[in-house]
Amino acid sequence: MIFCRMKRISFILGILSIALMSFADDVVFQANAPKQVVQGQPFQITYSINHRAGAIEPPEFVGFDFLAGPYTSSSQSSTFVNGKFTSTYQEQYTYTLRAQKEGTFTLAPASIKVGSKHYNSNGVKITVLPPDKSDPQPAASASQGQTQRQTATQASTGNGDIFVRTVVTKTKVHEQEVLTLSYKLYVTGLDVRGFTEKTSIPDFTGFFKQELEQKDIQFELEHYNGRNYQVATVYQTLLYPQHSGDIVIPAASFEAIILMPNTRRRSFFDDAYVQATKALQAPSVTIHVQPLPSGKPAGYSGGVGHFTINASITDTALATNDAITLKVEIKGQGNMKLLKTPAIDWPEGFEAYDPKVTNNFKTTASGISGTKTIEYLAIARNSGTYILPAVTFAYYDTEANEYRTLRTKEYTLQVKKGAGDASTPAQVADFTAQQEAIKELGTDIRYIYTGELKPAEQRSSLTAKRSPMTFMMLFYLLPLLIAACVFILMRKRIRENADLTRVRYRQANKVAQKRLKQAQKLMQANQKEAFYEEIEHAAFSYLSDRLSIPTADLNKDNIAGILRQKGCQEDDIKEVLDVLATAEFARYAPAAGHSLNELYDRTAELINKLENQKL
Repeated sequence: MIFCRMKRISFILGILSIALMSFADDVVFQANAPKQVVQGQPFQITYSINHRAGAIEPPEFVGFDFLAGPYTSSSQSSTFVNGKFTSTYQEQYTYTLRAQKEGTFTLAPASIKVGSKHYNSNGVKITVLPPDKSDPQPAASASQGQTQRQTATQASTGNGDIFVRTVVTKTKVHEQEVLTLSYKLYVTGLDVRGFTEKTSIPDFTGFFKQELEQKDIQFELEHYNGRNYQVATVYQTLLYPQHSGDIVIPAASFEAIILMPNTRRRSFFDDAYVQATKALQAPSVTIHVQPLPSGKPAGYSGGVGHFTINASITDTALATNDAITLKVEIKGQGNMKLLKTPAIDWPEGFEAYDPKVTNNFKTTASGISGTKTIEYLAIARNSGTYILPAVTFAYYDTEANEYRTLRTKEYTLQVKKGAGDASTPAQVADFTAQQEAIKELGTDIRYIYTGELKPAEQRSSLTAKRSPMTFMMLFYLLPLLIAACVFILMRKRIRENADLTRVRYRQANKVAQKRLKQAQKLMQANQKEAFYEEIEHAAFSYLSDRLSIPTADLNKDNIAGILRQKGCQEDDIKEVLDVLATAEFARYAPAAGHSLNELYDRTAELINKLENQKL
């Protein structure tokens, strides 16, 4: 009885699963195979589908020997959670193949029938590597290609090999031209479980670096010096050289954790495997950096790579005291983070503000790409017709090996007088009250004075001079005097605040001290990159506000020239330029060994020294 009941339940569940599968998700038919295989060695390719299907029709395995298959397997699972029943099903078809010769081959999709429809899988691309040589060359003898120099040291452990190579995409570059450096782990015949904390990566002094995010380490086959290795990239970074000449990247050190057979095992209870460590070293490499060619065009922003530029404006017809925004987008690939903001030559009738910069960058192994968006805000102060010149952006094109200059279109701005234009006569409120005839009311009532009466000659002279008219005049004049004083003070304050240059001059030290305080917090938190950026902004923004230099024109030459005009000593000017150069270089090369405390103290001392001078 119980057996029959269980049989009936199983039958019902089978019917339900089949019914539910008919309402399941879309059919997924997929092929999976290794990306790299070795010539002459067998491997497997698997086709999987999430529905019950008919017979599979495999492709022609051109370039491969068919050894066995298909091995068919299926799996099914059902869950009932919170009143919701779900069921999954999968069928797999596995073939065993063997590559006939080395090269890259693409297998066509397989075909299968589900119900009345046919479905095709994805195609598969397989690279066939040559077999190991009988007498492999030492791994330390690195080979060099046209665009890739690869060096390595080898460490043998038992019957297996393990070593790390330093791989750079280029050894000859221009200043600011990107190159990718990778440390690759090569293993054969060993079980590597990871690395210890005894890993030392060089500081990459002389470069601006941008580390690439490392996800889970994945091994792939690679043929190197006559042998096939399991290869994984353990560290990768983008490097932008900051000066010309030969720059040596020192060796990097690693310590690998290897799982090895326990040769001292004496009983069944002893561990079959033990962990051992192996010190590895990725050799140094020299990068030959060529200076950028002479003859840099006007408007060169330090860009190296390949870029495009586009501009748009909110409006070309406006009234005085209206604001407009010019939006400039620089797109491309190269040293995007080091690009300087292009200068805008606003007409004299406009009051310009500091631009807003938004970066949307993507970092990949081939470099940094994306968009740099700059929004320039200005307010029209005078009416008339103005020409906003084109924005110029010059860079060094690494593809064409020459300087290129990009320009946006120019805009014609029509500005008419607005309601609040200063040239329009001001509308002054008329506070003069119209006099009305004063009617004498209540003449039929007279109040009787009950006090002591005195002769007029006995009254004091002060009391004699007071009269109802005097009090009336004081009552009306006092509020007018107060209003006049407030108006004068407010007008003075408005004039002072309208002079933005003067306001920035007065608040330069206050703003700088806030930035220094923030930099001190970042220094205490050991956030180096953010600290260097805040220090650089503190120094440059203080000089911009104190010397009345627009942000677009802020550079070391302009700073030095204005300081000399204001009578600043040459030693002080040299100290200013030295601090700015140190802060700027430290920001873009934070691993160059700068002292955070020293840079902070020098910047704070410099600001205090300039604050005490009449600039």
